[in-house]
Amino acid sequence: MAPSRLFFTILVQFCTTAFSICHNRTARFPAIFTFGDSFVDSGNNNFLLTLLKANHPPYGQSFPGKIATGRFSDGKLFTDFVASSLGIKDIIPPFLQPNLSANELRSGVSFASGGSGYDDLTTILDNVISVSKQVEHFKDYVVKLNKAVGEVAAKNIVKASLVVVAAGTSDLLINFYGAPTRQIHYGLTGYQDFLQRKTQDFIKALYAQGIRKIMIAGLPPIGCLPIQIATKLKFDLTCVDEENSEAQSYNQKLISLLSRIEPTLPGIKLVHADIYAPIIDMIVYPAKYGLSITNRGCCGVGLVETAFLCKSFSPVCPNPAHFLFWDSVNPTEVAHWNVAQFLKVHALPQFSWRKK
Repeated sequence: MAPSRLFFTILVQFCTTAFSICHNRTARFPAIFTFGDSFVDSGNNNFLLTLLKANHPPYGQSFPGKIATGRFSDGKLFTDFVASSLGIKDIIPPFLQPNLSANELRSGVSFASGGSGYDDLTTILDNVISVSKQVEHFKDYVVKLNKAVGEVAAKNIVKASLVVVAAGTSDLLINFYGAPTRQIHYGLTGYQDFLQRKTQDFIKALYAQGIRKIMIAGLPPIGCLPIQIATKLKFDLTCVDEENSEAQSYNQKLISLLSRIEPTLPGIKLVHADIYAPIIDMIVYPAKYGLSITNRGCCGVGLVETAFLCKSFSPVCPNPAHFLFWDSVNPTEVAHWNVAQFLKVHALPQFSWRKK
């Protein structure tokens, strides 16, 4: 997975763009770096020997050009919309897709991997990139950034950039609700605390690389994911309330964790990205968002299909914009757009734009 000469060319162009954006009053950050799972994976799994890929139809049918980029949605992700609102262009994997033009300027990079998590065990069976390994890829990226623009300039870009993290969902889906391994060893409270410790280690690892502005997402309402509705045999297709309560408990622990560790890392700003609230609001008040179906995905029957189970021969709903979920786990583009709007109002303003 070593980056090619094409990667280096785009990296240089990225750096030029980043400096330009730094002087643009309409932009707040020179770049966005994303880490986590399928909620923010823009195509890294395309480069892996894994079944968890979204680089095939019907994924991407709402994306410009109807391209299945590897995003686990019919179109763009919430990070794409956040980046666009800040004047930052498309978020792409560091390894690059071969169909991207070297002439296109890029200033967003995703290190995320669908099916990933803070728990390394989550990724072993599916052969995806763990969150801890994503930091290693970021380190490699910083080395190339240093070579492209010099260490001082690279350090300033990294320090001023926004990092968005969305992880934890796959840990619970795969390692706790899906398999008994962690459930037997830890119990719910113990596993939540384990993930919190992993989150703290991850934040410190990013800090050591010069990152100072991190927007870190909690869990969505896991009990409302179509795959959980199906596996828990909710024949009325209503949310699994217990799992939603457990997600809320986790999110409160995350908020507390961020407030505790922020004072211990000079110069860092940690912001909780609440993705639970906008998603549950879409479920409770779908008409407000133009939605009509919130309990199953657009792909196939919408209760089990995701990744390799959502294929070109799968029937697809006529209008994904009326659905909250694209597959049995991941939101549609319109849902991602609504999440982005929420974060632009409730999360991004918490960052200070003053130099530190």
